[in-house]
Amino acid sequence: MDLKEKLVSSFMAFEERVDVHSDLHDIRTNAIKNFENKGFPTKKEEAWKYTSLNAILKNDFTVFPKQENAIEFNQVKKYFLHEIDTYKLVFIDGVFSSHLSSTTHDGIDVCLMSSALTKPKYKMVIDTYFNQIASKDDSLTSLNTAFAIEGAFINIPKKKVADKPIEIMYFSTGNEAALMVQPRNLVIVGENSHVQIIERHQSLNENPVLTNSVTEIFAQKRAIVDYYKIQNDNSEANLVDNTYVSQQQESHAYVHTFSFGGNLTRNNLNFYHFGERLTSTLNGISILNDKQHVDHYTLVNHAQPNCESFQDYKGIFSDRSTGVFNGKVLVEKEAQKTNAFQKSNNILLSDKATINAKPQLEIFADDVKCSHGCTVGQLDETAMFYMQSRGIPKKEAKALLMYAFSNAVIESIKIPELKQRITKIIATKLGVNLGFDL
Repeated sequence: MDLKEKLVSSFMAFEERVDVHSDLHDIRTNAIKNFENKGFPTKKEEAWKYTSLNAILKNDFTVFPKQENAIEFNQVKKYFLHEIDTYKLVFIDGVFSSHLSSTTHDGIDVCLMSSALTKPKYKMVIDTYFNQIASKDDSLTSLNTAFAIEGAFINIPKKKVADKPIEIMYFSTGNEAALMVQPRNLVIVGENSHVQIIERHQSLNENPVLTNSVTEIFAQKRAIVDYYKIQNDNSEANLVDNTYVSQQQESHAYVHTFSFGGNLTRNNLNFYHFGERLTSTLNGISILNDKQHVDHYTLVNHAQPNCESFQDYKGIFSDRSTGVFNGKVLVEKEAQKTNAFQKSNNILLSDKATINAKPQLEIFADDVKCSHGCTVGQLDETAMFYMQSRGIPKKEAKALLMYAFSNAVIESIKIPELKQRITKIIATKLGVNLGFDL
């Protein structure tokens, strides 16, 4: 039995664990039918032309962990932003860990999707937002929707500022020979509200893991959403991250993606504009080695006038690593006065490293300012020579140039402690001490 057949047959067992009389039953049933019809994406699809899941899908993944696995805070402390106080939503092999988490209902909701999906007090919110902007057509999003039960539920009411950042942490213990998890996150940020969120998926050993994650983010009028994705997992970890962002008038949504580890990472990032004078910002840094593979697939749908979007993705690839950037900006006829900028800059440190870049603009309005660009090259030999002539060793000179190459994205991080953490991870990836005070 292949993984697709296993998942479809497992859906019946899953239905026995949930309320089949709830409003979600039809949503889940339609979703599993879509996945059954389409199956896993293949390289025959244009959007997956450079990314194959075939090798991963050969693993015999456990869909439901056989037992709850406890871990202690000292085992995973280094993965948290422990320098400052944060709200924490922690999941172990897909199961909520209450003793590692710090949730709240005090003015804001930082709690569980399982509670939001089942408790009557959240019904109106779920009916309004759940599965509203997530693709009904994408097979992996449909698969997640069919099995959606656990993840992070964050609801910031209007005129509220989350008093501290929120960390969403997914740990895989490796107690299963191979595990598949499907977290579902729902983030609602009310009018004139502000939140900072950090999301991380982390394996604790080298057993294969496949994470198929879906996050829906709703930014209401004049809301500010600052979302950070830290992807620095072990060599057998595979992540498909599907994020959908809905923005209303004058909102600001920032999604920063830092891809440093894992076997295969696919980021599907989709922004939809439903109001005027809003801003979307998509930043990313990828630093890969060995045979790591990262694929950034982005869409910004400009459907309203007077809006802006900015995409800035930096990639550094060594050994046999592979990067993909497929960024699409769609400017609809009504979206006059649009400013949309997209760039993908990449450095190849090895003759066997690869980058496949496909920036796209589709413009149906006639009063817009749009640009896109892609560069692929090597480190500046002149700059290397200059630094070495000033007494900087070659290894450090090389690292400083790569750090400077990434610096524009690093400077966009608004949480100082997180900026320090990312800088330290980059230094580790580059194999040097950059001399920063960490």
